[in-house]
Amino acid sequence: MKIAALFDLDGVLIDTEGQYSAFWASVGKDYFPDVEDFSERLKGQSLQHIYDEYFEGKEELREEIRRRLDAFEYTMRYVWVAGAKDFVKSLRRAGIGVAVVTSSNREKMKHLYDACPDFASLFDHILTAEDSSVSKPAPDCYLNAMRRMDVSAGHCVVFEDSFNGLRSGRASGAKVVGVSTSHPSEEISSLCDLVIPDFCGLMAEDLFTLTAG
Repeated sequence: MKIAALFDLDGVLIDTEGQYSAFWASVGKDYFPDVEDFSERLKGQSLQHIYDEYFEGKEELREEIRRRLDAFEYTMRYVWVAGAKDFVKSLRRAGIGVAVVTSSNREKMKHLYDACPDFASLFDHILTAEDSSVSKPAPDCYLNAMRRMDVSAGHCVVFEDSFNGLRSGRASGAKVVGVSTSHPSEEISSLCDLVIPDFCGLMAEDLFTLTAG
């Protein structure tokens, strides 16, 4: 049975979600001081979607956010979530397709590749914000990945951490594994078939079990 694992990036494979939360909280403080949960609302969404929703018609502000984000991402720490790298390698050994499906754009990914030179070689496909016209929580990005990998939703497992990402995975028809790096397990469990704190102890056989159910 051909199955595939589709991974979000930030907060799932790479432990950067807390850093992004701090960045967007500072943007919210500067431009949306009355929105207390500004950074939480943006998790899992592409920069273009954020622009369209919060900075429509504000070209100078968009450029300022872009400059700040570029500088921030250049100095970010790109550290693997515990067990994630070994788990991805084990999936490939088991013949399971692996892909990254992220709302990050290609410019950000260049910084990641510089910090983690072997990252791209671990995956069959890496889909970025430019590969989907609609941002999470819509399922388009995951459906696009399934088409590229020629695998049905019933044979896919999506790994996500944010509410927007979890809803995207669920709407795609795939099985969903929630990684509780951004939210407590009890807050995301209703959107998941399985919740894990990290990838330590997870095995390729667990994916076969999920997709067989």
